[in-house]
Amino acid sequence: MSYALSAALQSAVFQHLSNDPALVGVAIHDALPSGTVPQTYVLLGSEDVRDGSDVSGAGALHRFNVSIHSDSAGFLSAKQLAATLCDTLLDAPLILSRGHLIGLWFDRANARRMSDGSRRIELRFRARVEDS
Repeated sequence: MSYALSAALQSAVFQHLSNDPALVGVAIHDALPSGTVPQTYVLLGSEDVRDGSDVSGAGALHRFNVSIHSDSAGFLSAKQLAATLCDTLLDAPLILSRGHLIGLWFDRANARRMSDGSRRIELRFRARVEDS
């Protein structure tokens, strides 16, 4: 397998998060927002992809980050948003424009205070996709 399903997976994740009722009002971006940046926003981030082909067909294992950026005084609101993102993505019926999702799992998270005083939580997910 190749990197062929990456754009389809990213689009499906973005659409799912953008349309989820639990995330209404949350700014979700796949690039750094320009202009006035919201106090809290979600950014689709880096990705690592490995071949996941097997006897059943061509596939890939994607490890991708979704990060929460917040200027809030503490971590509480960012952690609550991280929990909502996890709940929204896990077992999500993502529809890809090419191929299909076999499974999507939480991998890890890292919460840290940045040098400018802002908070960032990096959520890492694993997704197994197969080409149709």
